[in-house]
Amino acid sequence: MKISIIVPVFNEEKTVIQILKNIKKIESKIQGDFEIIVINDGSTDNTNNLLNENKSIYEKLININKNQGKGNAINEGFRNSTGDIIIIQDADLEYNPEDYEKLLIPFFKYDADVVYGSRFRSSNINRVLFFWHSIANKFITLCSNLFSDLNLTDVETGYKVFKKDIVKRINIEEKRFGFEIEITHKIANCKPKPKIFEVGISYYGRTYEEGKKIGIKDAFRALYCIIKFGLIRKFF
Repeated sequence: MKISIIVPVFNEEKTVIQILKNIKKIESKIQGDFEIIVINDGSTDNTNNLLNENKSIYEKLININKNQGKGNAINEGFRNSTGDIIIIQDADLEYNPEDYEKLLIPFFKYDADVVYGSRFRSSNINRVLFFWHSIANKFITLCSNLFSDLNLTDVETGYKVFKKDIVKRINIEEKRFGFEIEITHKIANCKPKPKIFEVGISYYGRTYEEGKKIGIKDAFRALYCIIKFGLIRKFF
């Protein structure tokens, strides 16, 4: 079993090398071969230099000259992945690669097609941060579930894991954070219906001062994508 880790990066000079080292540390604990693919999405800080100085901690580096957004970077990662299973890993330290073992269990034991890591189905350590962010996440998940007919608890999670065969069947259109909603609804509409699982994960969220990028515009974009992919595309 080969596992591809897609790491989209935009201006993460403070954390990108550490997260790649953290991924390397857990390789020996997991059954299968690892392939770490870094997509440098037009970073303007020192990210590119750091990646070029530390080539031993990843297998592939894809450079995008101008920032296009997380969805576009992930799509580039999909196209360049050769693994049987694909894990999306943010380049900050909010998500812990030690959770890979739990995320992969449904694939090995239950022949899962897709696994989401939920921040709200977790008995692990989670940093306490923004109340209204959590309310917005739960509201977006509820709205998404209404049209996808899934019972997810965290549609906006950064940990999404797929069999390669599922990804091949989906054409990604959203270039930014709308990707999270788009891929969820396109998976839900696949025929035959994929086997989808959720696993509780730990989460160490960042403040905006620490580099958090998602904001109110992304919340409205998520709602737009729910209407676009969950309502219009499905029923009209």
